[in-house]
Amino acid sequence: MDRAGLRRKLLKAQAEVGDIVLLFADESEALTHPYLAHVWAKKGADLRIPAPGQSTKVALLGVLDWAHRKLIVRTSRTKRSADFLALLEEVDRRYGPKLGVVLKPVVLVLDNGPIHTSKATRAALAARAHWLRVEWLPKYAPELNDIEGVWRDLKRHHLAHQTFTGPQDLDCAIHEAVMKLNAERNRHPWASPSTPA
Repeated sequence: MDRAGLRRKLLKAQAEVGDIVLLFADESEALTHPYLAHVWAKKGADLRIPAPGQSTKVALLGVLDWAHRKLIVRTSRTKRSADFLALLEEVDRRYGPKLGVVLKPVVLVLDNGPIHTSKATRAALAARAHWLRVEWLPKYAPELNDIEGVWRDLKRHHLAHQTFTGPQDLDCAIHEAVMKLNAERNRHPWASPSTPA
């Protein structure tokens, strides 16, 4: 096992016993036109889904609370540092310091994507360094970021084979899908069987 994989395994062990809060963050995109996942059809059948007009993207910026198997998602029409900073503010609200509350150390796992390494993001992370530690993943290692499997599940099982009338319709569908994923988290392959609901 490489160093990054071993480090990730140790962080997960700490999170599982409640010593730290472990968050995996990353971005993805969803389209108003159908995402075609694996389906069954009769041999020779032609699967068609209507997709009128121009396809539009909605960016998903998310954080996976590893121990609680909770996905937090913000949507945006763009995928910029300002959008990531808005996600960081949500992390502040949920996991940041609160008067009179003992805080567990929070570890945020990030890749080296441009919105994570911009000047604005670096400054925002530095301002939170007293309670938020960043664990940087090696370049080109999506297999080390646990949120990747959640994005795949979201697209294959909740957003696939549908055409959305526009970005607002897709945005609503994304948030409904996230609520379903969080409610059904113990039935998904990314949920640990030893973790209670």
